[in-house]
Amino acid sequence: MTFPWTLACSNCDATSDAAGLPSLCPVCGHPWLVEYPSLPDPGLRQSLHTRPWTMWRYREWLPLAEDETPVSMGEGGTPLVRVPSVEAALGLKTVWVKDESQNPCGSFKARGLSAAVTRAAGGGATALTLPTAGNAGVATSAYGARAGLDVRVYAPDFTPPTLLAQIRLYGADLRLIDGHIGICGQQARAYAQADGAFNVSTLCEPYRLEGKKTLGLELAEQLGWTLPGCILYPTGGGTGLIGMWKAFDELRRAGWITDPSPRLFSVQSTGCAPVVQAFETGADATEPWPDPVTVASGLRVPAPLGGKLSLRAIRETGGTAIAVPDPELEEAATRLAEHEGLDACPEGGAVLSALEKLVAQGVIGPDESVVLFNTGAGWLYR
Repeated sequence: MTFPWTLACSNCDATSDAAGLPSLCPVCGHPWLVEYPSLPDPGLRQSLHTRPWTMWRYREWLPLAEDETPVSMGEGGTPLVRVPSVEAALGLKTVWVKDESQNPCGSFKARGLSAAVTRAAGGGATALTLPTAGNAGVATSAYGARAGLDVRVYAPDFTPPTLLAQIRLYGADLRLIDGHIGICGQQARAYAQADGAFNVSTLCEPYRLEGKKTLGLELAEQLGWTLPGCILYPTGGGTGLIGMWKAFDELRRAGWITDPSPRLFSVQSTGCAPVVQAFETGADATEPWPDPVTVASGLRVPAPLGGKLSLRAIRETGGTAIAVPDPELEEAATRLAEHEGLDACPEGGAVLSALEKLVAQGVIGPDESVVLFNTGAGWLYR
């Protein structure tokens, strides 16, 4: 197979072709990023309306060979919902929620894992493994089943039981670990090295990020190829934030948009906030959070591999990083349900709580357009 893309290290000058099953850069151990020698012509926008409303309508932007069929269940195409109660309460002109709970498996993880499993299967993988806080394990199990690949998932034993039940439903080999996701990651890496399973952990391979990039492509299309002023994103591993940053840069270089990038705001819990801590101290990389505790399991990532890239995305776009306490994010998620009919996950509540703080601080003004990301369905946490 000829690959119309190459790989470039996110940290050093190393490059690679895309053959096989790429992992981390062998020179420095940092994540690979996908690079395309040419980007789609803006004229392609005129024909997008003829394609299915899924993330693969952007196939020219994605790591997919010309005649290749992706491992897909209709992921993407999620609604962008105005939230007038939030606008009125905060005195803001325009606030949307991008509701990723409408994806297969109930979360934004479907995007990344559709792309990653497609490339893993194409590269010859027969088995997959990863650590999970919940939703990534569900999506990997489902897409692995669809591709006919064995899946082993390592999850903390305090992961919400509904998420664990979903992983089992799709036939994965679920291993519960007494410890946080970092310890699960160690177990997944050991299993991959010993048994040859392909590790699809966050940013340990380059293609989950490309799937998450479609968040930015889709948002731009839904807004008529313009961009909002601010995006608030709940940040655990960081692939969604990094992926949108990459998408907006590529869209601008290709001439599909002219707007500057939105300010990107990373939202975490005060119980696990390595990105916030690094941002506030001026560090260029995150340090492991010693005792991660939060009900928002997707934010319980004490040592994100993408920490350095997340910090670059935030700083280059003029955004910031903010943490909110668990009681506040839970209460905000409840308000989204009661006032807007959106069954937000705790991480979705976190971005609303953060928006309220940023408006009160004057960081976000009344005339700015804002997009909040609800990354999953609330029922999966109950």
